[in-house]
Amino acid sequence: MILVALSAVILPFVLLGIFNMPATKGMSISALIVLIEGYFIWKMPLNVVLASVFQGVHKTLPILWILFGALMMLNTLQHTGAIDRINLGFHNLSADMRVQVILVAYLFGALIEGVSGFGTPAMVTAPLMIALGFSPMAAVTLALVADSTPAAFGAVGTPLTVGLSNVSTKTEFLNLIGQKITQIDLFAGTFMPLMLLFLLTFFFGKKGGNKFQDWLKTAPWTFMIGLIYSFTAIAMSTFVGYEFVSILTPFITIIIAILTVKFRILLPKSTFEQPWTTSTKEINTENKSMPLLVAWSPYILVILMLLASRVFMPLKQFLTTAINFSWKGILGFSTINSDWEFLYSPGTLLTIAVLFGMFIQVKSFKSFFPTAKKVVFNMKSTAIALSVTLIMVQIFTNSGLNATKMASMPVFIATVVSKYLSSVWIFIAPFLGELGAFVTGSATVSTLTFGQIQSDIAVHANASREIVLAAQLIGAAAGNMICVHNIVSVSSVVGLTGQEGNILRKTALPALVYGLLVGIAGFVFLSL
Repeated sequence: MILVALSAVILPFVLLGIFNMPATKGMSISALIVLIEGYFIWKMPLNVVLASVFQGVHKTLPILWILFGALMMLNTLQHTGAIDRINLGFHNLSADMRVQVILVAYLFGALIEGVSGFGTPAMVTAPLMIALGFSPMAAVTLALVADSTPAAFGAVGTPLTVGLSNVSTKTEFLNLIGQKITQIDLFAGTFMPLMLLFLLTFFFGKKGGNKFQDWLKTAPWTFMIGLIYSFTAIAMSTFVGYEFVSILTPFITIIIAILTVKFRILLPKSTFEQPWTTSTKEINTENKSMPLLVAWSPYILVILMLLASRVFMPLKQFLTTAINFSWKGILGFSTINSDWEFLYSPGTLLTIAVLFGMFIQVKSFKSFFPTAKKVVFNMKSTAIALSVTLIMVQIFTNSGLNATKMASMPVFIATVVSKYLSSVWIFIAPFLGELGAFVTGSATVSTLTFGQIQSDIAVHANASREIVLAAQLIGAAAGNMICVHNIVSVSSVVGLTGQEGNILRKTALPALVYGLLVGIAGFVFLSL
């Protein structure tokens, strides 16, 4: 039975990661097999299976809407020339791609995560990195890996507020978990920028070059940025509260990082050889006259709108209720729901920012509908891949609604594993979080699924519940790197549809390393 329960995890890894199938084919096969297993082996009633299919299809729509907004943003800024101006701005700050990956993928992506979540950061940062000269494969891999450490707190603390709601809703308890997350990440998340630098230099570096030297030249500055981020996160979780860690931490760190780049603190005094500098790359300077603030204005507006919609309760209340396409109680099952609060969606806010960008940059909306038509046409295969992926996910998570009263597949997996490994559970806890996020695509849903199990195991093993739950949340955040529907979405934005397996193989290693670092750090804390 354990192999049946694990099939939703094993099949995507085998079909995409080993056989290199495109997601449309590999995930269709995976979804069909899990559906058959759910019906015949897990004894899920037919109406539960159908409700799960409907739920999966409906959950695809808000993700496609966010993807539409991200693609519209990219295409529009290319049309107005703002991308070229942003590109030039980064070159003027630093032409070194090793610095750019930290500023764009890690810090700017973290800020987007803090105000949005929903897998939005990688869809925004990957196109920016391509505009800077990164290859599409490098941009996608680095954007996905970077969207990990910040995701533990997600959009204004949602993984804790919602994800741990089955464990406790007390603010004091959630703040304590937040503090434990930042303390563990001082010994794990601090190394994330160095990991990104390692991936850039060793996976995407120039063949025949001295990759270690390429990595070492900017490693001191990169490690400093990781430390600044981690210590800032500790300060925010201790003195401000867990809800604002993912917003204030990257914002403060970005300011400090820009200052350190300007004054060359711990950075080489000169620009280095290709491919680590784009200073010799032909840069379009036609739009140099466009003020940098005008070029960035659509992104700035997105951040401001996301922040306002998440923090100001009257506005949030209006946006979540005014136009609501959510589907509650699908086929009569109270636990099978799908949310789509249209005005509250990052996709809507991205589209508004696109219109704003057209107005302020070229004072014309003529290109909107032709661009939208092109974007929708290019999203067809992505829609199929996302639909079948989410159908599989919903059957997996809804499998507890069965005729034999068995636990759901994810709960069954956790129960079996914990039975034999409770004595070393702190090393397993982050990987259970990763497993949940890999399948469901959400740190929040992973924690909602496994939070109570992690808490119970910690009590049984006489371990700190707070440290184990913190490891769960960090692991769930790391699962963003390998989450299939995140990979499918970002691949679509940069034109790498069909390369999902190749991307998964590249992001699996940092996900494994991060989980090990969290386990080791958690073990040290438990031993103190």
